[in-house]
Amino acid sequence: MNDKKKKPQKLKARLPRGFVDRSAADIRAVDEMTGKIREVYERYGFDPVETPLFEYTDALGKFLPDADRPNEGVFSLQDDDEQWMSARYDLTAPLARHVAENFNEIQLPYRTYRAGYVFRNEKPGPGRFRQFMQFDADTVGAAGVQADAEMCMMMADTMEALGIKRGDYVIRVNNRKVLDGVLEAIGLGGEENAGRRVIVLRSLDKLDKFDWVDVAKLLGEGRKDESGDFTKGAGLQTDQISKIHNFIETAKKLNSGRDFREDRAPFRKDDYLLTQTLDELRIIVEGSTAGREGLAELELIHALVSSAGYYSDRIKIDPSVIRGLEYYTGPVFEAELQFAVTNEKGEKVVFGSVGGGGRYDGLVSRFMGQPVPATGFSIGVSRLMTALKNLGKLGMEEVIAPVVVCVMDRDTDSLGKYQQFTQQLRHAGIRAEMYQGNKKNFGDQLKYADRRGSPLAIIQGGDERAQGVVQIKDLIEGKRLSGEIEDNVAWREARVAQVSVPEGDLVAKVREMLAVQAEDRARAGRD
Repeated sequence: MNDKKKKPQKLKARLPRGFVDRSAADIRAVDEMTGKIREVYERYGFDPVETPLFEYTDALGKFLPDADRPNEGVFSLQDDDEQWMSARYDLTAPLARHVAENFNEIQLPYRTYRAGYVFRNEKPGPGRFRQFMQFDADTVGAAGVQADAEMCMMMADTMEALGIKRGDYVIRVNNRKVLDGVLEAIGLGGEENAGRRVIVLRSLDKLDKFDWVDVAKLLGEGRKDESGDFTKGAGLQTDQISKIHNFIETAKKLNSGRDFREDRAPFRKDDYLLTQTLDELRIIVEGSTAGREGLAELELIHALVSSAGYYSDRIKIDPSVIRGLEYYTGPVFEAELQFAVTNEKGEKVVFGSVGGGGRYDGLVSRFMGQPVPATGFSIGVSRLMTALKNLGKLGMEEVIAPVVVCVMDRDTDSLGKYQQFTQQLRHAGIRAEMYQGNKKNFGDQLKYADRRGSPLAIIQGGDERAQGVVQIKDLIEGKRLSGEIEDNVAWREARVAQVSVPEGDLVAKVREMLAVQAEDRARAGRD
């Protein structure tokens, strides 16, 4: 009989599926990017606000938990009085709750921006995470489509502030009322068809990922993906699907160049193509008040942005744009990057959408019992960061590793001296750290500094302290010279990478040596 006790099993360290750890480089890149976005939003007169990560589930307005599936779509839990709370799915629904709860104190129009993480309890996959960051801007209390036009212009300015040049991006604009008109025309009007309309919209929203054959399956009985998972469709008949296809193909004509001839009309080419396409769409939505209103609003947005110099190379009316969220009630927009990247399969593809939004006049009204118009835009921070890295527009701001103050002796007086040097450097605006490791071996301290990428090491042993001096070792130059050393003479000459200075000159000399290193890096970059 084996009496040996089994050792307790160690806890396995594992990252939850659909979540990521962020490195220092990623965090700095996000800070750099969001700083530029914030600058544009502030220039447009928007102010920040912050809402909590959790909301009561009914305030989110969708994916409401039921007895059998309390976590469908969102991460949910019950608080101590058995009310359901969920991690926010986006930043828009929490804003609607915030506005309604503080309506009497808020100055309308309420112009605000927010950045933060959102959570989706969905199947993770390549580039699809359960936690990701969004950066939103919204105007609440402005009914006119000039507010929507302003959103589009602000997004165009944001893309350019991030270094994305014209031709590499476009803001595409449609109107949910046009889509509603098409659905009315095929018999999907009325409250009784609200659920099916949502399925149709979400299906059409996948046109940037699937070809029409797969989307048609989602509009019909459903579609089985490569893993075998089946997605139930909207249950439309063949003739209904055919009419939707006709609308999509007509909308796409605006992007195809069509049959424009310079001598046919005195208008700009953009205006001619838009007028011709919208005339054809009026026939498709004939009999729908909402459809006609939507087309008129698109014409007005085009006129407003064009008058400010934002032509179709920046903001383009595109009736083929679909936004899947059900709360949109008017104009919808998509920020699309048009350059090619290599996907996980090694294929060259257009990068695609990095943000979107639209008008959601009913979301605040759910709490108020009165109309409260609103429009907004959301940027997918992680996806946009990937795009900027592809363009070489992020990580341009150099971050220098800290200067390391070595610990040669560990008595109280010596440690106090090393701490004093460290604080002097920090107070001078220089990144610095005193070595905190346990190893007494001096060589290990230099190895640590080298692995950190530290530019300099500060060294003071007993002899230097008695003389009131410190040694400053240039680790960058030392590494370069060590690669060229072939004999003892060369080794002695390599000590030019280490200088001795009076304690009082430490900060000035460190600044000087860091400046020389910066110039060397700049010269190497130019070469």
